[in-house]
Amino acid sequence: MTQETIFLKLGGSLITDKDKPYTPRLDKLKELALEIKAVLDSRPELTLILGHGSGSFGHTAAKKYGTRNGVETREQWYGFTEVRFQAAELTRYVMQTLLEAGVSAIPFSPSASMVSTNRKVTSHNVLAIRKALEAHLLPVVHGDVAFDEALGGTILSTEDVFAFLAEHFPPIRILLAGIEAGVWADFPARTKLVKQIQLSDYEKMKAGIGGSASTDVTGGMKAKVEEMFTLIQKNKGLTVQIFSSEEGGLLTRALNGENVGTLLRE
Repeated sequence: MTQETIFLKLGGSLITDKDKPYTPRLDKLKELALEIKAVLDSRPELTLILGHGSGSFGHTAAKKYGTRNGVETREQWYGFTEVRFQAAELTRYVMQTLLEAGVSAIPFSPSASMVSTNRKVTSHNVLAIRKALEAHLLPVVHGDVAFDEALGGTILSTEDVFAFLAEHFPPIRILLAGIEAGVWADFPARTKLVKQIQLSDYEKMKAGIGGSASTDVTGGMKAKVEEMFTLIQKNKGLTVQIFSSEEGGLLTRALNGENVGTLLRE
């Protein structure tokens, strides 16, 4: 069988209540963990790296202190540590549900292992992730604070982390699971879902793609689409799917190759 590498992000809007600070959606996490377990069991040829957003955990504290834009003062460094704490709290819930579902998962927190320059990761111990994959463990990364050579400190989104990891573990697909059915041409009206966007067509339609309905210090939908097109340009053959996992089974279908949302391609 051909080895296939997939990066999967469970969005913060999906696994937390983004309008209620520090509130995980435990039933949804359990459901998603069971779907991941079933797919990994049925597809031994699949190499999966899992990421998750911060939702109502990291984004709430991050907005208060402006951490994404840089860290310099004593108060900002206190905020840096608070964002780190909240990100770790959510990761604990994610890890608990994965382990309870029987998934051999291990977390790699960016704050402990990554350094960036203007939010672009410049150093990371990728050998540890490689060893985890060789042992058939599921590496879990997430949005987190990081020390930054230019900004002092910052916040790396899961997409920022994926951009770096793609250089070392080139994925054939990136799956971004959230609560939106995909990319809307007319956000926030949400009447025109776009099934596929090619890079050459993106410029014509990007004005209709909105941000986020809740607090998201890393930019919302438009930023995610543009970040993903940057990755697609750098990784030949890469496709990205943005979809909802609110309904049970959609994550399984996406992992197995079905387009259940919006497909981004070169």
